[in-house]
Amino acid sequence: MDGFGVTAAFWGLSALAVGSALGIMLARSLLHAVLWLILAFAGLAGLFVTLSADFVAVAQVLVYAGAVGVLVVFAIMLTPNSQTGNSETRMVGPGLFVASVVSGIMVYIATQTDWSTAARGDFPATALEIGTALTNRYLLPFEVASVLLIAAMVGAIVLVRAARDEPERRELAGEGEGEVNTAEAAGREVVAAGSHGGH
Repeated sequence: MDGFGVTAAFWGLSALAVGSALGIMLARSLLHAVLWLILAFAGLAGLFVTLSADFVAVAQVLVYAGAVGVLVVFAIMLTPNSQTGNSETRMVGPGLFVASVVSGIMVYIATQTDWSTAARGDFPATALEIGTALTNRYLLPFEVASVLLIAAMVGAIVLVRAARDEPERRELAGEGEGEVNTAEAAGREVVAAGSHGGH
């Protein structure tokens, strides 16, 4: 893809992806960080479209922005006892230093490398071939992977519900013990009253 529109879209989507990554790092809420992550995935999918990688763009939206993003949101919603805020850490300074060094190296490589390109035609469409392979030759592994993902999600829900129901069980057990103790105390009082009456 060539032209002013494609170039402008490339730089705009690049800014969106980088800005979303910064939003993930600066977000104080875990849920907000996940939303920024989904937006970053969407920006990367748009970059793949400008690079004529149609199937990778669709997979980015379906697998990462869709499945992974929604799965993380469900995980946060199903774990009410987890800490949803970013805690304070001493690694902010070293992390920023490492990020600055890596960013500087990437900028230097991008600006100093001779990116000479050879004349070529458009990339051939790959979505049709990959889709045909997934529904024919690789149908069984594709379905097995989906079953494993569903099993993992169901297992996570069961574990969370078990952890959530445990305090309720303890409260019910405590109430039952309290009722038993009250009944025993009442029985002792009746027996004591009977013995005093006999005397």
